[in-house]
Amino acid sequence: MAKTLTRCSWASGDDARMRDYHDTEWGVPLHDDTRLFEFLVLEGAQAGLSWSTVLNKRDAYRKAFKGFDIGKVARLTDAALEKLLLDPGIIRNRMKIWSARNNAQAALRVIEEFGSLDKYFWSFVGAKPIRNRWAGRGDVPARTELSDMLSKDLQKRGFNFVGSTIIYAHMQATGMVNDHFVGCFRHKQV
Repeated sequence: MAKTLTRCSWASGDDARMRDYHDTEWGVPLHDDTRLFEFLVLEGAQAGLSWSTVLNKRDAYRKAFKGFDIGKVARLTDAALEKLLLDPGIIRNRMKIWSARNNAQAALRVIEEFGSLDKYFWSFVGAKPIRNRWAGRGDVPARTELSDMLSKDLQKRGFNFVGSTIIYAHMQATGMVNDHFVGCFRHKQV
């Protein structure tokens, strides 16, 4: 009989896409600017919704936002953004759609100043993941002093949809913090 893997409770249900995301991506230290930008856009899109909703629309987001190429997203025209409001594959919220272009433009300024989004984001954790030891969902905070600080800095740099809760989720997704529960098979792996 095959041994059943113990996962974080949010990924232990019947949703295969959510399990795969948990098992292969979530919490893995990410140092690619395009992917860091992708998660920033997706986490902003999630605001007020479930992650599974966004995850199920991820392929459509990749198509709509040019593979999350920061330069291409920064150059999207108003007409192109308006057209995205008609795309049923993504979350058709005007502010969230327009924030992708805004955040791409802000990201280009950060890249110019720091050399990469990677250097910028990871400077907040000393270029090393924070390894937490949570037992379960009730232990994990929605935000931290560090996510507050990063959120405020992003806002100062012109980003939007980057509140502290969104940024803490971004930090979790991109491995800046390891919030896999201690009983989860991925906790030690990442």
